[in-house]
Amino acid sequence: MRKAIQLALLGGGHVHPNPLVGAVIARNGEFLAGGYHHEYGGLHAERDALKNAADSNTDVKGADMYVTLEPCCHTGKQPPCTQAIIASGIKRVIVGSRDPNPLVSGKGFLELQKAGIIVERDFLRDECDSINKIFFHYITKKTPYVIVKYAVSADGRTCADSGDSKWITGPCAREYVHRMRSGVAAVMTGSATVAADNPLLTCRLEPSEKFIPHNPVRIVCDTNLSVSPDCALMKTAREVPVIIACSKHSFSKNQDKAAVLKDLGAKILCVQEYGGHLSMPSLLCELGKEGIDSILVESGGTLSGSLFFSPCGCLVNEVCCFIGSKILGGHLAHGPVGGDGCSKVSESISLSKPSVRVFGSDVLLSYSVTGNGEEQCSQE
Repeated sequence: MRKAIQLALLGGGHVHPNPLVGAVIARNGEFLAGGYHHEYGGLHAERDALKNAADSNTDVKGADMYVTLEPCCHTGKQPPCTQAIIASGIKRVIVGSRDPNPLVSGKGFLELQKAGIIVERDFLRDECDSINKIFFHYITKKTPYVIVKYAVSADGRTCADSGDSKWITGPCAREYVHRMRSGVAAVMTGSATVAADNPLLTCRLEPSEKFIPHNPVRIVCDTNLSVSPDCALMKTAREVPVIIACSKHSFSKNQDKAAVLKDLGAKILCVQEYGGHLSMPSLLCELGKEGIDSILVESGGTLSGSLFFSPCGCLVNEVCCFIGSKILGGHLAHGPVGGDGCSKVSESISLSKPSVRVFGSDVLLSYSVTGNGEEQCSQE
């Protein structure tokens, strides 16, 4: 099963909004063939493993199949995997995660059992579940899984008094950020960050045997449609998709500007306003409808604050805090999260125990948000 998990991870960044899935076929503990879901619309892991077995003339009748997620039993971009498993002569299927998709959710197990196949559920379930937290969130909530990433100095500043922020962390930590970008459907920032830093927000890593880079959709929260057509994002909009989210009012006032941005390749998404800014709950709902299942937020404190302190609760699922080995000091330096904040410490947003990674002299603390108010949020 751990081999199946390793295979599943090879699809990272390429299968959105589908789950990461790996499959291994074995007999008496001996590996026969493996496969994984390579890309959205492509073969599912079970069919990929069976194809690889057939290509090598490997007999799988009577063998076991280890799958990280319950096999599908409905027709989507691909036919049901349960049918392929039944036809192959596999005698036992060992499954890690249960699929919360209503089209599957237990039905895959039942179909295999009706065909006389032995089914074992929940094998290494926690490990299998951990690779698909994005899919589980998106398939049940219909909104993107939101990760807020920021880098602070050891004294909590995101920049020096002058506004300079390059670089708080070293090259190893920054390389890992590119890997994070590759693993999500979209990266989101604000118009102020675009104006100040002119970022590209792409994954600029070379492919390897265990890593196939992917460029996420770039999203700009731009209430007033102020983004410059000459910025780096717009200059590359035809190569890597860009979505400009603006208010409905600004769109109606700036039809000519919107037309220029569209001509350059951007998609304009009109969103409701709240307090003079984009309504984050409305934006996430619209992005969910676009098939965007995950967002890495790389922005200033205003946008981050609007996600942490939305009127309907916290909209953030995960926090990735890079701590650089520098002291900046100063009176004008900012913190990573703005917005209205909390009036009392007892009202703060709760985070899980962090996982810790070290990159040279820098540290990454990754938290899950445990005090999340998103279930109160209207889908309107």
